[in-house]
Amino acid sequence: MSQLGRRSILGAFLAAPLAAPAFAQPWRPDRPVELVVGFAPGGGTDIVARLFARHLETRLGQPITVVNKPGASSEVALTYVARSRPDGQVLGLTNMPSFVTVPVERRAQYNLDSFGFIGNIMTDPTGLIIRADSPIRDLPDLVRRALADPEGIVVSTSGIGTDDHLMMAQISRLTGARFTLIHYTGAPIQRTALIAGQVQVNCVSVGEVMPNPDGVRFIAHGGAARSRFAPETPTFKSLGLDFEMYSERGLVVPVATPSRILERLRDAVQEAAADPATRRSFEAQFIEPTLEPGAQWEARMRATQTQYADLWRRAPWINS
Repeated sequence: MSQLGRRSILGAFLAAPLAAPAFAQPWRPDRPVELVVGFAPGGGTDIVARLFARHLETRLGQPITVVNKPGASSEVALTYVARSRPDGQVLGLTNMPSFVTVPVERRAQYNLDSFGFIGNIMTDPTGLIIRADSPIRDLPDLVRRALADPEGIVVSTSGIGTDDHLMMAQISRLTGARFTLIHYTGAPIQRTALIAGQVQVNCVSVGEVMPNPDGVRFIAHGGAARSRFAPETPTFKSLGLDFEMYSERGLVVPVATPSRILERLRDAVQEAAADPATRRSFEAQFIEPTLEPGAQWEARMRATQTQYADLWRRAPWINS
């Protein structure tokens, strides 16, 4: 072989590593992505999904369609996600605490091992609202009325095992008051029932109330401190009830999703969450953006589920 031929082969060999192989390219979805929500359109979960989808799709390069599958405290939606093809095209938006309590309280069609954890994106204190013209003055007055008329106060929640439901179980445990609970599939239906006088109290989060506070009054919420979005509303702790309660929302995929896809989704979510534009859109809806990376979030969810499982053994909340 001539010297020129040897040089040509050597040059081609040395140049080859400079061209990145196809499998090393960052993953991107090849069609629109589904973001599955376990509650009805118009509620807090749906609003968060639609807000975040706008910022996430610019990182993924494909439109994101929000798909509402309400029912069974998100079990319907999360089961759909868990059984979807693990190709990164179907994401699920979780709700805490029902994400971990549903498999505790019943034989659910999913468990935490069904998912890959992308990350938690927000927290929102859960609280109580009443009609603006309600004779109930505040939380102590509500408790006094319930003690005087056990199960006479009708309260709406967004489902069994949700933050709403567990908040009422905590209030009953700490005060001895008993309420009649009606479980709906989302905040818009709850609000309609409240305004129509079908219920006297709604369990809802700060972010679900403050965008449209007309006609209602917030009487307490479960944050560690007063919310910057509802500074006049006291916390349960400040009123002598020693507990906190939040709605949290995070993103998951089916557990068999390849690691390169999961890591790309984690990176995209982190990029979107860190964008000041994302924060501004959340804050405009009175929602606290709170990013918690996937592995850290998963560890906390597993520890939290253990705590709720212990609580369930001691005091099942299903009939609370």
